[in-house]
Amino acid sequence: MSSESCQQCGACCATYRVAFGVDETDAEPGGRVPASLTEPYGAHVVCMRGTASEPARCAALGGRVGEAVKCHIYEWRPGPCHELLAGSDGCNLARRRWGLPSIG
Repeated sequence: MSSESCQQCGACCATYRVAFGVDETDAEPGGRVPASLTEPYGAHVVCMRGTASEPARCAALGGRVGEAVKCHIYEWRPGPCHELLAGSDGCNLARRRWGLPSIG
């Protein structure tokens, strides 16, 4: 599955908490994730707004899961978003939660 296919899925963005160090936000030197799209999660940790609640849905996600989605901060997305690979166990678990077939 290519990153283009991720733009038709978005299941991970509407399933998982996206927590990462505050140093990745644009409030810190060198950070790129818009701090306005995060909320505190711990002493030096934030999460993408909307991902720490149920149902989870990242504030940067636009569109309909499983049809056509877009990450509005794709170029500046945090580390956890880079680490979750299309077709991985985490990807397929999120896809199943949304009634989408696994990919491999």
